[in-house]
Amino acid sequence: MKRLVLILIFTLSCSVFSQTAKYSNEFLNIGVDAASFGMANAVTATTNDVNSGYWNPAGLVNLEDSQVSVMHANYFANIATYNYIAGAMPIDSKSAVGFSIIRFGVDDILNTTQLIDDQGNIDFNRISLFSTADYAFTLSYARNLPLEGFSYGVNAKVIRRVIGDFAQAWGFGFDAGIQFQRKSWFFGVMARDITTTYNTWTFDDAELATIQGAIDGQNQTTPEATEITLPKLQLGIAKTTSIHRDFDLTTSLNMDFRFAETNDIISSGSMSATPAFGFEVDYIKLVYLRGGVGNFQNLESLGGEGTNIGFQPNFGIGFRYKGIQIDYALTDIGDQSLALYSNVFSVKLDWSVFR
Repeated sequence: MKRLVLILIFTLSCSVFSQTAKYSNEFLNIGVDAASFGMANAVTATTNDVNSGYWNPAGLVNLEDSQVSVMHANYFANIATYNYIAGAMPIDSKSAVGFSIIRFGVDDILNTTQLIDDQGNIDFNRISLFSTADYAFTLSYARNLPLEGFSYGVNAKVIRRVIGDFAQAWGFGFDAGIQFQRKSWFFGVMARDITTTYNTWTFDDAELATIQGAIDGQNQTTPEATEITLPKLQLGIAKTTSIHRDFDLTTSLNMDFRFAETNDIISSGSMSATPAFGFEVDYIKLVYLRGGVGNFQNLESLGGEGTNIGFQPNFGIGFRYKGIQIDYALTDIGDQSLALYSNVFSVKLDWSVFR
């Protein structure tokens, strides 16, 4: 256990200080699962199902049978779509494996850069369509440690990003997580992109040439070919309490760290952090009520006369019956306090319903 923790800390530290601070692949910060959204994403310590592959792969060891999860949401007033599907299964009593796919995309974008021909005439037949999409393919593995209550998990991620015929990128990275449970207390650590995640872009020069002159002063040079996603660290603690023989209450706290100066409520030149609080009340594991608040940000007021503290409240409900769970969350799926709220639905299915 000590060796695993030391390796994790050493890898994280080396990655942070050896690269220039830069964030990419922001679509991977949106999250998955309406149940988790309802708790303001404060689930690092408690996640224990197929969706653990995203939140903390160490939680996959709690699977008793194979599970499948799907989620769909619209973003930016239905302009963008966000889709997620995942599957996981126990290998034996001590280990489990999972796989997931995320797609965030904007389809049928109008390309009007060729709307005006060489003679200055507007020709609507010169308008074409293209799509831009980000994909993440994740393979997860989790295993119980010899120490009672401890488990660990790792993710291997492949990133695919496409912008029409203009550009495309491949990326690769790793996540690692640890969970510990003692009686009604839960603890979790999730390190994302522990070795930094690199995206390498390739560009179609011929396609880029068609848009380089569309707007004076823009798109005149080829963008950088490499993007770097620096590590992020998430710490979680939670407690489950029986408030009645039929009702249980789970309260959780997350502290999310990024190794760069941001608008997070706690920020310095080299690190920033923001807390998230969530709760879940369940009635005989049949009906769930959830709430949470997170994404605390320092926001500039109108006119630039000062700053205010912004935060994001969340609400969710869920229903589970015979291995089928349907969850709903009213949340800002983009994790930006100033953006519009979204209605998110997700479905989780235990494979035991087919047996």
